[in-house]
Amino acid sequence: MANREYYDVIIIGGGPAGLSAAIYALRASMRTVLIEKASAGGQITLTDDVENYPGFKNINGYDLSEKFLDHAKSYNLEVLSREATVLEPGLDWHTVQLNGDERLKSHAVILASGGLPRKLNIPGEDEFYGKGVSYCAVCDGFFFRNKIVVAVGGGDTAVEEALYLSKLAQKVHLVHRRDALRASMILQQRLRADKKIEILWDTIVTAIKSHLGEVSAVDLQNTQTEETRELATDGSLSVLASTRTINWFPRAPKLIPTGMCAPMRSVKPIFPACSRSEI
Repeated sequence: MANREYYDVIIIGGGPAGLSAAIYALRASMRTVLIEKASAGGQITLTDDVENYPGFKNINGYDLSEKFLDHAKSYNLEVLSREATVLEPGLDWHTVQLNGDERLKSHAVILASGGLPRKLNIPGEDEFYGKGVSYCAVCDGFFFRNKIVVAVGGGDTAVEEALYLSKLAQKVHLVHRRDALRASMILQQRLRADKKIEILWDTIVTAIKSHLGEVSAVDLQNTQTEETRELATDGSLSVLASTRTINWFPRAPKLIPTGMCAPMRSVKPIFPACSRSEI
């Protein structure tokens, strides 16, 4: 591809938002390119079961993402397996720089770069990542088979991961900092019916400990009484809300308290495709 290639629309990110945008743009006969540094489909590819997408009573997340991609490619979508590193807003053309210094220009840019796992930022988390600390039950659930696991969070993602782990693990402790979950009611009902899952209310994880280089326990603190205790475990799964991955953009959209993107009225037409975060 030649340097300084021109498009009507550049889409950064190949998850559901980016692929949906691509379908609409291509149906409007816009010259469109989608940039995705990893595999298309985004974080949905890591989901074991998707039960709330219209048209599918139950479908594996990876299979659903493949259907998204196939649909978009049926309109001859151009997909670049590259990383966008710089976005330079302009009056007539916006410039997107890729790794390797290649530059693309377009009238409009859609930011759909998704998110990354939000860390707990506690002692032991980075040190024992891959040695008992994980951010994906579907990816690493096999390693927790017949073990005692601690999961963290109270949204849909955390509850879904805990339910998935309960199929493999001996016991799952779901640690939540509040006295009520924010997950959908159907997931909460399944959670409470699962005898292998115990919910630790009003509790946070303050440290991850190890024995012989692998996770062996976590330190817990009650958010109401500040009482602390140690809980033995074979693994810790951090499944809090994700953080946005558009910080490389010089005028990255700000998030309002609900987790939505604040409107961008000063830069047109650059559109953030942000969604509500699960906290």
